[in-house]
Amino acid sequence: MSADLGAFRTKVLEEGQARYRDLPWRNTHDPYHIWISEVMLQQTQVSRVDGRWQRWLVRFPSVEVLAQADTADVLDEWQGLGYNRRALSVHKAAQHIAALPAGFPTQLSDLVALPGIGPATAAGIRAFAFELPGVYLETNVRTVFLHELFPHQEGISDKQLVPLVEKTCPTDASNPQDSPRSWYYALLDYGAYLKKTVPNPSRRSKSHVKQSKFEGSHRQKRAELVRILLEARRLATPMGELELALALNEQEVQAGRPVVEHAEFIKLLNELSSEGFCTKTSTGWIA
Repeated sequence: MSADLGAFRTKVLEEGQARYRDLPWRNTHDPYHIWISEVMLQQTQVSRVDGRWQRWLVRFPSVEVLAQADTADVLDEWQGLGYNRRALSVHKAAQHIAALPAGFPTQLSDLVALPGIGPATAAGIRAFAFELPGVYLETNVRTVFLHELFPHQEGISDKQLVPLVEKTCPTDASNPQDSPRSWYYALLDYGAYLKKTVPNPSRRSKSHVKQSKFEGSHRQKRAELVRILLEARRLATPMGELELALALNEQEVQAGRPVVEHAEFIKLLNELSSEGFCTKTSTGWIA
């Protein structure tokens, strides 16, 4: 390792110690608990996840319980966390994991083969649950590498960062203060601090994409329709297409948005049905 990377590691560990956040999912090595926190934290504020993570684990205390749960119950518990597809992927992945004789996978290839688990999530599970090295490249980690190692450069690609992330990660947990788990906690906490104190370095990443506006988007209408369908399920009252369309447009009008045209509504409903969010019964639609 070069002297520059050695100095970089020393600074990150010092900053991480100074900025450490005692978050609830850091008090466990349970891979299921850590996996759920990783998925919830994707593009979601920490303050929003703290509380929801605990509530999820009360309702679904193990991967086996989650695997056996009704899809609509999983979607119901996910409401407010965004990206309902993630809830479906978590549910499907839990079913795969519960069927494995060896239990929760530890190998990167086995983890990324599961629905909804990409390289970063897999690396997070490996580091935080099993103290295994890997390339955990998420937004706060990316922020630190860009700020410290590429302070004046634009358009830095992840291809340039990956070898550095891999090289700086400890290979084992022989030093608890400098293990894969503690190293990535340090990067996350220093990165979160930097985002509050300097212009966001992630904007200089080649992969940086400004998040599209949610309100009025296709995604927002999908989420609202799922919420309506879940409410129909809670009341045990399936809804017809016309009733669903009226309920959706009532929400749109109340929010000051244009009504959803019939063709777009049918497209939304068919999308949700094909992806497993809802089902058409003899009496109407229900989640």
